[in-house]
Amino acid sequence: MPTLLLVRHGRSSANTSGVLAGRTPGVQLDDTGRSQVAALAERLAPVPLVAVVSSPLERCVATAEAVRAVAGPRGKWRHRPDLELDERLSECDYGEWTNRPLRDLAKEPAWAVVQQHPSAAAFPGGETLRGVQARALEAVRETDERVRREHGEAAVWCAVSHGDVIKAVLADALGMHLDAFQRVVVDPASLSVVRYTPTRPFVLRTNDTAGSTDALVPARRRRGRRDAVSSGDAVVGGGAGADPAPRG
Repeated sequence: MPTLLLVRHGRSSANTSGVLAGRTPGVQLDDTGRSQVAALAERLAPVPLVAVVSSPLERCVATAEAVRAVAGPRGKWRHRPDLELDERLSECDYGEWTNRPLRDLAKEPAWAVVQQHPSAAAFPGGETLRGVQARALEAVRETDERVRREHGEAAVWCAVSHGDVIKAVLADALGMHLDAFQRVVVDPASLSVVRYTPTRPFVLRTNDTAGSTDALVPARRRRGRRDAVSSGDAVVGGGAGADPAPRG
């Protein structure tokens, strides 16, 4: 089955301002965020991405363009995919909470609900976190199936989105109730990896900000082998892990 790379955008001006920017237009990557994204793109350079899909907000588009720029062409089987925008990967609509200081929001009665019972959280004038999870899962599942049909089971693709959106997708893949999704950490410019199989999703990485990406090169490109996770069966005992991609 295809491999999905979930990428959070790099650090933005809003991330350090103490304000909940939400879907406010014009929020850009800051200098640190641009450096983070450049490093991530370099890490992903060996991985032959067949699709790059992004939230339409500027900070995600900038991140996705950086990743797409190194996606190819490098060799006969590399190509540079077009950037696709999907509203379903957009940031949560925080409604009346948008652009308010986090220190003030922490005093709101609804803050405790967001922290302790996210499945019951409804932002005034905005979305529910249940709704965010539902639309994000629809987006990644739908695109994953399209990638499988068009590019085959060994394909790798990338979705660039926001912290809470990725946390919600990972919670589902981990079989966690949405009320537990605050236990998941997704840092700026981090990489999380999920593979959906007919049996179950497999979470291969979470919040990776520095690891090698060699093992993400499709297995059939590496001596014609497929890893055990592709079958949908879990490896009893844990298995030996993926072989590193050959260098040179």
